[in-house]
Amino acid sequence: MSDSFTGNADFTLPVRVYIEDTDAGGIVYYVNYLKFMERARSEWLRGLGLTQASLLDEQTQLVVYRLDCHYARPARLDDALEVTAKVVSQSRCRMSFAQAVYCEGTLLCSATVEIACLDASRLRPKVWPPRLADVVGDIKQ
Repeated sequence: MSDSFTGNADFTLPVRVYIEDTDAGGIVYYVNYLKFMERARSEWLRGLGLTQASLLDEQTQLVVYRLDCHYARPARLDDALEVTAKVVSQSRCRMSFAQAVYCEGTLLCSATVEIACLDASRLRPKVWPPRLADVVGDIKQ
């Protein structure tokens, strides 16, 4: 993460692989990469001064709308990973992230994750809250 953090800057979250993240062979179970990416997006949001809880208080819910994931190499028990997140496009109700998981500079997994902004009570699309839209900036689809 850069010193002058903004919504469209690269964000990196360090993650350690624990036994609970692996299968019987000590390899990270495929769905856990998605959990690591979710944590990175949540911490990205926290870095902007927002939390999922504060958004829910405003009747705003962020949900995964679409996901395209490519698994390149396995992570193993005790590996130190770096999980990245970067906003690459934004529309009135959706935002796309380019995300990746690395171990010692080697790409393990990459994904494009599209997030939708919903009205939490109606579960219908809604425009981004101004305080989130403002920090992301000029990114457009």
